[in-house]
Amino acid sequence: MSETIHAGSAAEQDAAELKKMGYEQELHRHMGGFSNFAISFSIICILAGGISAFNQGLGAGGGFSLGVGWPVGGVFALVVAMAMAQIASAYPTAGGLYHWGSILGGKGYGWVTAWFNLLGLIFVVASVNFGVYDPFFKTLIAPMLGIAPESMGQAFQIGFIAIITIIQAILNAYLPKLTTKLTDISGYLIFAVATALVVSLLAFTSTPLDFSKLFTFTNFTGTEGSVWPKQEGFLLPFLSGLLFVTYTITGFDASAHTSEETRDAANNVPKGIIKAVIYSAVFGFIMVSTFVLVMPNLADGVKQGYTFFDAILHQLPNSLRILLSIGIFVSNFLCGLACLTSCSRMMFAFSRDGGLPFSSALRKVHGKSKTPINATWTSAILAIAATLYGDAFLVLATGSAVFLYISYVMPTAAGLLAEGKNWKHKGPFNLGGLSKPIGVLAVLGGSLLAYVGMQPPNEKVLYLTIAMLVVMGLFWYVFGESKRFKGPPTVKE
Repeated sequence: MSETIHAGSAAEQDAAELKKMGYEQELHRHMGGFSNFAISFSIICILAGGISAFNQGLGAGGGFSLGVGWPVGGVFALVVAMAMAQIASAYPTAGGLYHWGSILGGKGYGWVTAWFNLLGLIFVVASVNFGVYDPFFKTLIAPMLGIAPESMGQAFQIGFIAIITIIQAILNAYLPKLTTKLTDISGYLIFAVATALVVSLLAFTSTPLDFSKLFTFTNFTGTEGSVWPKQEGFLLPFLSGLLFVTYTITGFDASAHTSEETRDAANNVPKGIIKAVIYSAVFGFIMVSTFVLVMPNLADGVKQGYTFFDAILHQLPNSLRILLSIGIFVSNFLCGLACLTSCSRMMFAFSRDGGLPFSSALRKVHGKSKTPINATWTSAILAIAATLYGDAFLVLATGSAVFLYISYVMPTAAGLLAEGKNWKHKGPFNLGGLSKPIGVLAVLGGSLLAYVGMQPPNEKVLYLTIAMLVVMGLFWYVFGESKRFKGPPTVKE
């Protein structure tokens, strides 16, 4: 009985905190602390980016990009996560970064933050579901079903990605409690499959374990099989390799986007963000290091493209390989499910304040499921459309990392300038004297990542960023968005 009373009082306190920020409780608070952690951990999903983008890291600085680059990238992600967690604790709302940017930097600043974050989230859904198809279904599952991968053309790809995205949208829109349970299961599944994969590879490999491979820098840029054009020296290849880490360890803003569905959000959301990054960084480092150690020859691995499948997984007995392949495939599908949850909540929150076209429709909450139904379906449709681009995966993967980290850096930078001035209210998670040093490191690191992410062969990300800024400028200054858009309600400190 006392637990029921405590849960009720906590829900009332969450609703009261939300009302102080000008919003009514519309979404259903059904998520506990683990569920909030699990959604970010599921989106990060080391079995997704850690595998599908592995060749991007290896093809930059060789084993050094994994053995040294992964820990460096993990520390960078943790610094950014800590800066975000502090703001999330003070302002636990759906939409997270947009709301923080608006409160700390002004409505125009928040509006730009929202567009970068939203596009990044759409790209994340698209890139993950593209990866569910190719390589995971096409390379792992299709042969088990007797389907020749070479027979799967463009129409099959479009249909497959559309079907799995629609299934994810149905779960999100109409079955939120089941979606949360599946995301919780995904958290355990990632731990289990990653551990089984590491143990199996170490047990069955015939390759002598040479740990020096993890600390030996080899510039593979410009060589056959590498996605990177020739880059001279050490620094740029190393930074290019970091994109592999930051693409994998991203999406942890999902904990913030589900704040209004999380109980005791001011405490559980910052914990969810930080724990998701730490666990992903540690388990991911063990996993990708194992990949490097069991590869017979790194140079040959770079040439093979999808090195995980060609040079790593095929070392295992057939039955074990099938079992692990199914676990990896399911984990990636659940990763896409969590990504769509995050994207739809961001779209809902931005629409609630009138920031998107057709906002009145996009902010609609389903009467029974208490989910943002139109935002969910719109997010799904846009994600499907993004995968129709011919060179989809590399652009989507790099673009999502760049756009999300830009949106992470923007409210962090605003917080640096606002702290102690118009930002005096801190939540339960408070960095204290470390707040500004961590904020500075997060801004500098995020800006450097964005710069590297726009270098060849990702210049299309640069062109898209410039196009976004031009279009946003036109809408804000020419088409009257600056007058029409009111921003979030004023928060009194």
